[in-house]
Amino acid sequence: MKGGCLCGAIRYEAQGAPIYSGFCHCLDCQRATGTGHSCYMIFSRGDVAYTGELRAYAKSAESGNVSIRHFCPTCGSQIFASGLPDDDRWTVFAGTLDDPSLFEPTNAVFARSRPHWDRSALGVDEYETLPA
Repeated sequence: MKGGCLCGAIRYEAQGAPIYSGFCHCLDCQRATGTGHSCYMIFSRGDVAYTGELRAYAKSAESGNVSIRHFCPTCGSQIFASGLPDDDRWTVFAGTLDDPSLFEPTNAVFARSRPHWDRSALGVDEYETLPA
């Protein structure tokens, strides 16, 4: 899967299928996207290569873990998210895909924070927080 930011300064390629994919309704994702959820896919870091300069913003997430959001310093597009540097996973945001039809959501997390106006027409598994 290939994708990039709005201005083209960041490009990436993810190999294989995502480990998880779905919708996140946490308040941080709502604020970061300006919508009711983010569309995410989680890959092993070793399966994602990128070019370009990323900026990062870290904060404590609703889950209690550190969440780092990686974005293009030119256009502001949010490309990746991660935990601390020793976390082996990259969250890739599906809206940055060159071919968005490759995104196959399987769940919705932090459904407890979902706005009443943001309902998926897809029948995915829903979790009030993060699944075990």
